[in-house]
Amino acid sequence: MRSISTKLILAFLSIGIVSVAIIAFTALWNTRLEFIRFLSDRNQSDIATELTNYYQITGSWKGAGRVFRGNPPSNMPHPPAERGPSHYRPFVLTDQNGIVIIPNDRYKIGDQIPPSAVARGERIMQNGEIVGILVPIRVPFQGNTREVEFIQRTSTLLLYGALIGAVIALLLGTFLSHTLTRPIRELTQATHAVSEGDLSQQVPVRSNDELGELAQAFNKMSAELSRSVSARKQMTADIAHELRTPLSLILGHAEAVHDGVLPPTRENFEIIREEAARLEHLVNDLRTLSLADAGELTINLQTIEPGRLIQEVASLYQYQTQRKNITLDLDIASPLSTIEVDPGRMTQVLTNIMDNAFRHTPEGGQIILSAKEVDDQIEIAIQDSGPGLKAEDLDRIFERFYRTDSARQREDTGGSGLGLAIAKSIVQAHGGQLSARSEAGKGLKIMIRLPVKYNLLKPPSPAAPSSRTLR
Repeated sequence: MRSISTKLILAFLSIGIVSVAIIAFTALWNTRLEFIRFLSDRNQSDIATELTNYYQITGSWKGAGRVFRGNPPSNMPHPPAERGPSHYRPFVLTDQNGIVIIPNDRYKIGDQIPPSAVARGERIMQNGEIVGILVPIRVPFQGNTREVEFIQRTSTLLLYGALIGAVIALLLGTFLSHTLTRPIRELTQATHAVSEGDLSQQVPVRSNDELGELAQAFNKMSAELSRSVSARKQMTADIAHELRTPLSLILGHAEAVHDGVLPPTRENFEIIREEAARLEHLVNDLRTLSLADAGELTINLQTIEPGRLIQEVASLYQYQTQRKNITLDLDIASPLSTIEVDPGRMTQVLTNIMDNAFRHTPEGGQIILSAKEVDDQIEIAIQDSGPGLKAEDLDRIFERFYRTDSARQREDTGGSGLGLAIAKSIVQAHGGQLSARSEAGKGLKIMIRLPVKYNLLKPPSPAAPSSRTLR
């Protein structure tokens, strides 16, 4: 099988040879034709002048055939130039009616010349009257030696030019083929390297055309693939770590109770139960993420009022606000359009974000749960008064198992590192957006935007309270 480089060389060479051959043939043909036409026009003008002189001297056309053969009367003032062999007579002389007076090899005296041919002839005038018409007749070219040599030299030069053009086409085809296929060869080598496990491959972008776009797409794919594989490896390690901690506690306490090291008390069994529940919660979180990744997350949509959903979620944290002495303020604009969401899933989103806010809000701090309508969307926001995040951490808080402080253990704060990732997946499944805004030392604000569900048949619901404080 020929390579694409060979095919391109053959294609360029074929195009070059065909183009040069057509140009050479056209130039050769036109050069020969125009040269013969030039000789014919020159001969016609010369012969017409000689015939005019002849008629002025003799007063008739008797014996004028010698002028065609280059043998004029001796008393002519200007003898004609050589016009080739004596049988070369591409003209006839007719009267004004097209009747042949002086014949050639094709027409005889008295023959009628077609009007179209007569119209191309040159009229010979004497005292204001037409005494004859010199009509050119197309016959095979029979020039003299120098004229034939000129045409042969011209043909040879054009042939050499065609050969040189073919060689140049071959060289250019080879160069262009190598230039065009170089990015393809680099992509092929990089692809083989990626298939063998080297995900760091990047190819140079050498142009701004389609091949350059292909190289950019490959580099982006390679970088995304490398990042994805790294993230998957990190996620696998994090999952193993998260599963190992509760499993170790469960197995340790169970073996200790079995071996009599620990008494089989209610407290020891409660530790085992709590760790098993924590393990079950982690597995459920991982399952939710896997369903979201596969696009199989079940969403049961219902039309609800955002204000009521926020109030129900806020009521779940009355005990925590009292225990940590945290102020939970509600700021709900009115009126708000309804939204079409899965109430259970959206409650899971809000509680995941609220749990994160409670973990990082110090005692005596404040959390603001707000809702407003912006650009045909309902924006629900949770603002805490925690330490906030740096810009490099803010971009990654929705990644799985990501922690802004890797030195702390998850069990210190009680989080699995999946809450915000799950929240983002659920919001996106609803056609919404999840974003965050923060400055170091000024807390973290997480915003949920969901499309409005308009109901033209139902009047607006009574305005929800614009603000409320829970302690």
